[in-house]
Amino acid sequence: MNQNRIQVSILITIVIVLAFLRLVPHPPNATPIAAMALFAGAFFTNRTLAFVIPLAAMVLSDMLLGFHSTIWYVYAGVATTVLIGGALKQFNAMKVGAAAIVASIIFFLITNFGAWLYHDMYPQNYNGLLQAYVAGIPFLRNSLIANLIFSYLVFYGFSSFLSARLAHTSLQ
Repeated sequence: MNQNRIQVSILITIVIVLAFLRLVPHPPNATPIAAMALFAGAFFTNRTLAFVIPLAAMVLSDMLLGFHSTIWYVYAGVATTVLIGGALKQFNAMKVGAAAIVASIIFFLITNFGAWLYHDMYPQNYNGLLQAYVAGIPFLRNSLIANLIFSYLVFYGFSSFLSARLAHTSLQ
């Protein structure tokens, strides 16, 4: 097996593990989903895989968690986060943090729009949309914290792994 195939296998494994961490008990919206999508966008050189693997992992985990009326908004948020990750050609702590924050806010805007549109609890007007966004603020806070922590862990964990692997390969 060549080194590129090994790396793609590792990337796929990391994405799937992060998606399935949704099944572990956690505070609302405190999952590594944005980190997973940012990571896929940043590290998969094959742009198709960058989208397909995270979305497939989400569908698989949703098969266990259950689907809901706004699931397409969640998937749109994940796909948008992959795009944000793809913009991270080179990264540092500031860029990863900024990407995690931007991804959190965009995901919040997309999914709460879906909640407003599909749930009867909000009037279908501007005030109802604002109510949906205000109601989602506690979830946004949890997402921001989790996205920052998981993004730093996965980006720097994988980078450290690659550095160690390169050092080991050059010693041989």
